[in-house]
Amino acid sequence: MDLRFSRCQTLFGEDDFSKIQSAKILLLGVGGVGSFALDCLYRSGVSDITIVDYDRYDVTNQNRQIGSDRVGELKTEVLAKLYPTIKTINAKIDEEWVRAFDFDSFDIVIDCIDSTKAKIAIASKVYKKLIMSLGSAKRFDTTSIKVDSIWRTSGDAFARKIRYELKKARFDRNFITVFSTEDAKCKDKGSCVAVTGAFGLTICSEAIKKILKS
Repeated sequence: MDLRFSRCQTLFGEDDFSKIQSAKILLLGVGGVGSFALDCLYRSGVSDITIVDYDRYDVTNQNRQIGSDRVGELKTEVLAKLYPTIKTINAKIDEEWVRAFDFDSFDIVIDCIDSTKAKIAIASKVYKKLIMSLGSAKRFDTTSIKVDSIWRTSGDAFARKIRYELKKARFDRNFITVFSTEDAKCKDKGSCVAVTGAFGLTICSEAIKKILKS
């Protein structure tokens, strides 16, 4: 056994840790939430992770994103150096990309993107294995973070918009979301890593629970 995972194996037991190690995860978006989800999954023993993003690091990312000291570089390329076993796809995730992509080989799909239309397309296609991140910006209270069905989200304008668009699309299925009930504290793009990072860690926890239930 790789000694770096010895405490994970002690926690989960040999059989369940083997499930974690063999899981295949697709992570869409590796910004403030996604990068922490990636770090947590990787440190928990998941090695087969494919990340998808097209963005480059900006100096304003440095308050919340892992790898963001490499300003101007592609996020996928920087993270591939930090987490050597992962696979990367440098692509913009929009409706067309979602329609064309083959999700079948993945056990879990984690959605950490901001595009409403793409999120609706993802949910419609892979809701059975989806964990979706909702609004983590404009907040700083980690105790307001919740995990629940998309239909039981509250206190989050982004979640409300997603629910509205899903209803418009006549989508009535269920999937898990991570969201916050804290009121937004500003109008612009304010963010605190205490919340964005905690969103990512919570998503990792939910992914592990989903793996162990499979």
